[in-house]
Parts: sequence; structure tokens; C-alpha cells
Amino acid sequence: MCAATENEILDHQQCQPSPQPQNGVDLVCDRSKILPPFSVVLATVLYFAEFISAAIICSMYNETDDRVWMGLTITFMLVPAVLIQLALTFIHRDLGRDRPLVLFLHLLLLGPLIRCIEALGIYFQAGRKEEPYVTISRKIKLKNGQGTPMEWEIGHSERKLAAHRNAFKRTAVIQAFLGSTPQLTLQLYATIQEKYLPNARVVLIAITLVSITYGAVVCSVLAIQIKYDDYKVRLRPVAYVCMALWRGLEIATRTTALVLFSTALTYWVVPVGLANLLFFFFLPWVEFWRRKASLPENVEKNMSKLGTTVVLCMVTFLYACINIFCWSAVQLNLAHRDLIEKQMSWGRLALYYSARFLENVFLVLMWYFFKTDFYEYVCSPLLAVQLLIGYSLAVLFMMLFYQYCHPCRRLFRHNVADCLRCVCCRRGARSIPSTPSDAAAAAETLPLPPDLTSQLGDYEAALFEEVEAVD
Repeated sequence: MCAATENEILDHQQCQPSPQPQNGVDLVCDRSKILPPFSVVLATVLYFAEFISAAIICSMYNETDDRVWMGLTITFMLVPAVLIQLALTFIHRDLGRDRPLVLFLHLLLLGPLIRCIEALGIYFQAGRKEEPYVTISRKIKLKNGQGTPMEWEIGHSERKLAAHRNAFKRTAVIQAFLGSTPQLTLQLYATIQEKYLPNARVVLIAITLVSITYGAVVCSVLAIQIKYDDYKVRLRPVAYVCMALWRGLEIATRTTALVLFSTALTYWVVPVGLANLLFFFFLPWVEFWRRKASLPENVEKNMSKLGTTVVLCMVTFLYACINIFCWSAVQLNLAHRDLIEKQMSWGRLALYYSARFLENVFLVLMWYFFKTDFYEYVCSPLLAVQLLIGYSLAVLFMMLFYQYCHPCRRLFRHNVADCLRCVCCRRGARSIPSTPSDAAAAAETLPLPPDLTSQLGDYEAALFEEVEAVD
């Protein structure tokens, strides 16, 4: 969390390096301008907007005596709200501090409100008086593929605001995938079953879709910040637009496929959802047991092994819920201190989207063959094709992001174009003739493999040369 906090601080500071670097390190000491905590305000607004709109829907279900849908709506409204209060209390470590008013507001599910007010108060009071810096953060700034070591002086205001921003980023992810996604699925299913779409439900569906897209984008940003915690990460506006289109299309098509399948085969959607949940929940634990690793000791100070296991189970459950609807952008490593695998796995990314595409095709085909009379006036083949095209566009925007918009793309050993070229080379290699003359002619046209030793460090390169000399 400390690394992500420093990245958050650097993302919201005005960088003015000194003209005379010391020991090859530029010192940035201008802390006069701090950007407003927009992410804190947006997460708070989405939290209360979804909570209030869900409460209005519950009152409508109560008037129409729809007990089942009312109970599910209340569940998807209260469970993420309670988890958000626990997450904010855990991140800010309020249980060991004398703050009865804050704890009381958390009991009333108003924790995000008081945290937002605190963040705004820190922002408006920052800069009125000079304050000493707390620590110095050292990061590497990438520019034109070259890394420049830099140092930032971090003051009290920056550090407190960064803590609030990171806390609300995590609550946005919890709200999106433990509350908004099941709420959106439920309301879409209820709309099809009732064949009626009231205005209150339209508002709730729109809010949940915005919340899910925002949470997915935040999840991608957090993954980048944690993976590249040694670098100063700054995303351009076009990167946010690309991520929003990628995540929005991915989640919308996935949710629609699940809802259509549930309307045709209502009871079969439960095993499909449970299979996805259990697979992604136990996958990190199976890898953890296979490595014969031990539990990390830095999840929280003074926490027992039971408490650490409970926290890891909650993290794994959130990870599984994210992967049911979209790519989580991270690979959990329960033995690592950051709980995230730092290596970029293109194979796992390709495997996930290939399997998810095939699953969506299967769900849409099952809906097409077992659909109800509600879709009599709907062009079913056109709707199915639109869903598949929408998911393909989501994959296309994902590839564009990693190829052109990723802030640390120059650090990739291989990018998307290399992976596609590798697949094409494998297919071309199968068609190479077996005769010696044709094989020699074909070898001249094939590109040479990349020189992987050029990406090694000095020590690894020297070791590689010694091994070749021995051979």
C-alpha cells in the first residue's frame, strides 16, 4: 500500500525538477499545487447515488409485494456498504485511535461521507502555511524510453490526501464488483420478467453501469501502480478513454449474455456462476499450495495467522468476483508482500479472453435455442451478433491500450504486436516445405529471433558470456 500511496502522491504533484541534479538524481521540491480529490468525491457520489436509488426500488417492490426481488436488492445494497465501512476502517486503522464520531458514522453506513469531508478539508487547508516534509520518495521517470531517477519531498497534506485517494480507489472496486454487478444483473432480469421498465429502475441501471465501469478502470490503474511501483506512473487522457471503452464494452456484453441466458435457463445460471466463482477463488490458493510458500507477514501489523488468512480470503473473493465479469488486470500471488505477481503474463491474458469469448458464445447460443416468447419481436440473430461484436471490440480496445496507451509499455519485454507476430510465425512455420532447398529458401525469408541478451543486465550478460565460453 505504501508504494501505491507514493504513486498516488506523484500523480497529483506538479513536477518541476531542479536544473542542477545531485548525484544523477533530480530533486522535485515544489509542493505548492495539489489537485482536488476528484476520485474521492466521485466514489462518494456513486456510493450514495446507488444506495438511494436501490432503496427507492426496494420501496417499489414492497408496494407490489415482490418479496424475492426486494430481498435481493436489499442484499446487494447492504453487503457492499458494510464491506466498504470495514475497508475504510481497516485502511485508516481507526480501531486503535480515539475517534468515536467516525466509528459511529461508519455504523450508520455514512463512512464515505465523513472521509470525503476530511479529504476536502485537507485540500482546502493545504498551502496556507508552510509545513515540513515527512519523507522523500524516490521514483524513476520514463521519458522517450529513458529512465531518470527523481526525488520528491512529501508533506503532511500530500500524504493524507494520498491515503484518502487510495482508500476510495479500493472502495470503488468493492462497490463495483460486490454490489453494482449483481445489482445490474438483477434489475435487468427483473425488467425482462416484468416486461416493464420504470424510471427509477432506469436510473439504478445507469448508475450501476457507471459504477462498474469506473471500478474496472480503477482496478486497471491500481494494477499498473502496484506492478511498476518503482516508476512514476502518469496516464494520458486517451489512455483513460481507451480503458473506459474497453471495460464498458466488456462488462456490458458479459452482463447481457448472463441475463439473456438466465431468462432462458433460469436454474442453470446458478451452476455457471458458481463454477466461475469457485474456479477463480481457489486458483490463487492452489498456486500458493503448489509453491509450498508461507503467508505474508506484512498484511497488517500485530495480526495473527487467522486474521491474515481471513483478509487473504476476502481479497481472493473480490478477485474472483472481478474475473467473473471482466479481466482483473492482475494475477494474485498470496506469498508476495504486495499479493500481486509483478510479471506480465500475456499467455494468461490470451487464455482468459479466449475462454471468456467461447463461454459468451455458448451462453448466447443457449439463449437463442431456449428463448421465451418475450423475444418474439426482437431480431435474435442480430442481437447475438451485436453481443459478439461488442465483446470483440472490447478485446480490440484492450489490445490498443497495451500496445499504445500503457504508461510503461516501453518496459515490456514483448508487447501485443510481438505476440501476434509470434502466432503468425508459428502458423507460417507449419507450411514450410521439408525439402532442403525449399527449407533454405524459406529460412532466408523468415525473420531472425530477437536478441534476448540485449535486455539482460550487466551481471546477467557477463554470466551468459561465461556459459558460452565454457560450452
